Amino acid sequence: MAIKQFIQFYVGDEVYVIGLTEIYQILKPQEIFKVPNTPPFIEGFLNLRGKVLTVFNLRERFNMPIREIDSDTRILIINYKDMLLGFIVDSVTEIIRVPEEEIVDVPDMLDNVNRRYLANVAKVDEKL
Repeated sequence: MAIKQFIQFYVGDEVYVIGLTEIYQILKPQEIFKVPNTPPFIEGFLNLRGKVLTVFNLRERFNMPIREIDSDTRILIINYKDMLLGFIVDSVTEIIRVPEEEIVDVPDMLDNVNRRYLANVAKVDEKL
């Protein structure tokens, strides 16, 4: 029985996970350089040890009310197709372990817009 590890994080009241192997780094809030005339969900650019990467605000992207950055806020740095991308999330809570058989495809009832952000769904502690 294979076990997969995920980082659990929150955006609003919603809980999400991403594979531990997808995470490059988790940062505390730091200076982000705003870029004029970009969509509202693009927070700006971040200089990470000489690499400039785009930072996305997931609250804006998911049309959630804006929340001030606080001590729980984190920036998830993800390695996606050989690019580093940053995502502002409300908090990172824990590493969870999920048996591979508890991971299933995304239900068909979700529209294509929402399915675009989900790769799979997992049942953990009787929750999806």
